[in-house]
Amino acid sequence: MASIFSRIMRGEIPGHFVHEDDQCVVIMTIQPMKPGHVLVIPRDEIDHWDDLPEALYVHLMGVSRWMAKAIKRAFPCKRVGMLVVGLEVPHVHIHLTPLDTMEDIRVLGLEMAPAEELASAAEKIRAVLK
Repeated sequence: MASIFSRIMRGEIPGHFVHEDDQCVVIMTIQPMKPGHVLVIPRDEIDHWDDLPEALYVHLMGVSRWMAKAIKRAFPCKRVGMLVVGLEVPHVHIHLTPLDTMEDIRVLGLEMAPAEELASAAEKIRAVLK
């Protein structure tokens, strides 16, 4: 069975895309820690980040760094945090979220964001990538 991320990439489930290339996508997460929280996801369904082929790992880290710089411009913050948790979906995904305090980074008890809020956040990030 395809992961929820593969289904989003195929258009079976809606997603708010910030970036797409032949190896990965960047989408807004539906349960953001803060506005501007994105997921960097390889197109290949690989469960554990430490099983990523070297070239794909390097690509994901490059996209993550590029995206972090865009997030900082679109959502001014002290840092952009990075998490690779992977327990909730068996498909590697890197969380990038704006941070101003240690309390900003959390994975439990997050509320679903309205689609309009996600679309607006995605547009803000895409605008600074141009």
